[in-house]
Amino acid sequence: MPESIKTRETLQVGVLLGDPRLPCSYTVEGDLGEESSRAVERLKETLPRISGYHFVYFDDHERLLDDLRNSKPDLVLNLCDMGYRNNWELESNLPAYLEILDIPYTGADPAAIIISTDKALVSMAAARMGIAVPNETYIDLAAAPLIVPATYPSMIKPNSSGGSFGIVEECVVHDAAEAEAYLNWLAGELDRPEAIMQDFLTGREFTVGLIGNPEEGFTVLPPLEVDFSRLDSNLVPIQSYGWKADPDSPYLDQVDLIQADLDEITYSQLIDASVKLFKRLGLRDYCRIDFRCGEDGVPRVLDVNTNPSWYFDGKLAMMAEWAGHDYASMLGMILDSAAARSGLRARD
Repeated sequence: MPESIKTRETLQVGVLLGDPRLPCSYTVEGDLGEESSRAVERLKETLPRISGYHFVYFDDHERLLDDLRNSKPDLVLNLCDMGYRNNWELESNLPAYLEILDIPYTGADPAAIIISTDKALVSMAAARMGIAVPNETYIDLAAAPLIVPATYPSMIKPNSSGGSFGIVEECVVHDAAEAEAYLNWLAGELDRPEAIMQDFLTGREFTVGLIGNPEEGFTVLPPLEVDFSRLDSNLVPIQSYGWKADPDSPYLDQVDLIQADLDEITYSQLIDASVKLFKRLGLRDYCRIDFRCGEDGVPRVLDVNTNPSWYFDGKLAMMAEWAGHDYASMLGMILDSAAARSGLRARD
């Protein structure tokens, strides 16, 4: 049994989840859906296996603010990655409310969430630290005329969004007409009309998972590779919105997630960049950072996930399992990191 999951004085933990009673515009179903229900069911089966914590669940967002204020748990396990009232734009509001109540919680604070979801800011921060990024241009979708790529193929995507929204086959453009069509469509879909335009990288794609904090050190999980080798040649090799949100997407059966087989140089580049970004962006307890290589084989930062998917079959859990940590152990390490950082427990 890992040292992080051991018998100790019990902390009362509030588990903060999305609201299954409310609509959710992100999903194809229009609500949190069956996948979320299965994930919550597995979560509730798993958490009691972690000793030292007692869990109470909060998922009724009509009562949520009052319930948190009245119960005031020792620690909140913040798994509400869909945002308050299942509104992704309000993802940072719940940790902000927990800050007001002086309740410690797992994961990033509001500032880190807001900064890390701004892809242009992340790219600028990474570049200033010497971390490779794609060639990139920021686009104001309210401007006229719109900026279009100078070279093709290019990839255009929302500057601030989650869950791969807007990442559809049409976002990879091959000429000005395709670029203008996609930009005009995207402008009508976003509350914040901002986009970025990048060179379309066609090399290997990786994700790195870290659990811990700078003060105590990190557990570096084995990097994952997104394998497009079985993808139909007529489909664009991207992690599309449909692959994540549409159960009928052709990408589901043709894109594989595998443990990355890496040389020492590439591995070091990925881990060094991930740790630097974790510290610079003020992340906490855990994160997942995505990279893709160009033709030169150098991994470039694509996205920083401050509170990545906690699902039992998600990428973070998959990488943790490769490292010998089952689902309970992974969740326990995240809780232990937050408890130590918050002064609720002595650091191991």
